[in-house]
This record gives sequence, structure tokens and C-alpha cells, in this order.
Amino acid sequence: MNSAFDVIAIGRVGIDLYPLQDNVTLDHVTSFEKFIGGSATNLAIAAARHGLKSAIITRTGSDPFGRFIMDELSRLGVSNQFVSTVPILHTPIVFAEIFPPDNFPLYYYRDPKAPDLMIESHELDLPAIKQTKIYWSTLTGLSEEPSRSAHFTAWDARNRSAHTILDLDYRPTLWSPTNSPIVQIAKALKHVSIVIGNQEECEIATGENDPDRAADALLNKGIEIAVVKMGAQGVLAKSRSETVRKLPHRIEVLNGLGAGDSFGGGFCYGLLQKWDLEKTIAFANVAGAINASRHACATAMPTTQEVLAIINELHE
Repeated sequence: MNSAFDVIAIGRVGIDLYPLQDNVTLDHVTSFEKFIGGSATNLAIAAARHGLKSAIITRTGSDPFGRFIMDELSRLGVSNQFVSTVPILHTPIVFAEIFPPDNFPLYYYRDPKAPDLMIESHELDLPAIKQTKIYWSTLTGLSEEPSRSAHFTAWDARNRSAHTILDLDYRPTLWSPTNSPIVQIAKALKHVSIVIGNQEECEIATGENDPDRAADALLNKGIEIAVVKMGAQGVLAKSRSETVRKLPHRIEVLNGLGAGDSFGGGFCYGLLQKWDLEKTIAFANVAGAINASRHACATAMPTTQEVLAIINELHE
């Protein structure tokens, strides 16, 4: 049986190809840099940068990009023991356009199907999932079978234990017209204890466009902590005993694509330090800002020391 992880994430993995020219559309870009990517994978990497023992449950193609992902996970401190290949599929590629400070279009190449949606229930290490201190899922995993069933099998093993987190991470282009994210979110909320999403995602989940009402609606569904990210307006986090509002930490944004996952890694770290909600959100906020100030995503996740250095400066 595996020793317990601090964080296990399940979900997307792929290759991010970022242009080396900003403010240029893809048809005019002349060169790219390759990175490991995918929201759940980025989260696991962000957690590892804070010294947490992390792992990712996902699948790749049996191709050179899949081999790169296995090696890169190890290099970045994330266990790849729950990563397997799907020989008949290719590792996904995502192209980005970089228009700072707030426009970063993504183009997904996941057809005919992404291997990370081929996670099977019978392959899950349910004891490891049950024992991990934080179990992190993203909404994309519910977009298709067999991944969808695997997510619910894992949640059944968790039995809605503390620190079972759903990142709403809604990407409309990854959902077919026949599968409603609203229906899947409603089912998922019965199995998780913490929900994180931006304002639009939380509105999809609750029908409320006001952040306070959306957070309250999530708490009324049995969620222990609801986090609503509001972009330039900051972040709202609520539990039954605490309400926290934080303005964003102001930086020069170079690439905002990894900020949410970096926020998530900082959030996980704060949870495991048993900080109060305000300190946890403050730490996560700065972690997200640091990542947005860098060109890369997964490989640019900040360390604990980098985050604390800025927090200490703010308090001087």
C-alpha cells in the first residue's frame, strides 16, 4: 500500500506550446516553446513546489510527448506512478496566444479523444485516493466516459472527506452538446467538500451571478469552503465561520494562463498548514500573481519562499 500523499490530482495533461512572440496571432508566430500542461497537472506541480508530496492520475499517448510528460513530472517533483498510456491515442497539444495583460486564447488539439478522458475506474488506486490529504478534481474530467465514472468512483472512496476539492475549470470547447456541465456539477457537489471557480463558473454551478450569493448557494449544498475568483476584483472565499475578500496582488502580467493553478497550489499549502482562511487566501493570491508575472506556466510555479518574501514585503 502506498504511503499517503499530501495531494493527488486527477485530470488533464498535455503539451503546451507557447509562442515566443507576444501580441501575435498563431498564423504569424514563428517559434514556440514546449511545456508540460493541463490544469490538474499544473496543480500537482504547483503543490510540489511548496514541498508537498504530490501525484497526478492521468493518461498520455504512447508517443514522444507522453515520454516527455513522464520525465518532466519526475523532474518537477510529481509522482507519475498513476500515469499510464493509451496506445491508440495521441498526447494532446494546446497552442496559446499571448496578449498581455488579459487575453490568452487557447486552441485545444484533443481529437478524436484525449487519453486523460480514458481514465478507468478499475485502474484507480482507491486506498491512495482515500488516504491522500487533499484530493483535487477538475470539471473537465466529467465531460466524457470513462473518465466521468472514474471520478465518481474516486469520490465514493473519499466519502466527502475533508479537503476533497472540485476546481470548476469549465472549458466549453471540451464539452459535447449532449453532455450538460450543469447536470454534472449538480451531481459532483454531493461528493466534494471544497469548490473553487471563477465568477462565471460559479454562476453555472449555482445560477447566481453575485459572488456572495453564489458562495452562499454552494455552502447551502453542503460545501465547507467556497472560493469565487473575480479577476481584477480579487477573490471571495467563504466557510460557515469566515468570509474573506482579497484584492489581487498587483503585478505586471506576462502570461495569466497558470495563475489559477498556482493559486490552487498555494491554497493546498495553506490548508495543510492549518492556516485560517484569510491567511490561506492571501498566500494563494500572491502565488497566483507570481506565476502570472512569468512567461511559462507549469515550470514557473513559485516556491513557498518566493511567496512569503512578497507577503513579508507587503507587511513591512
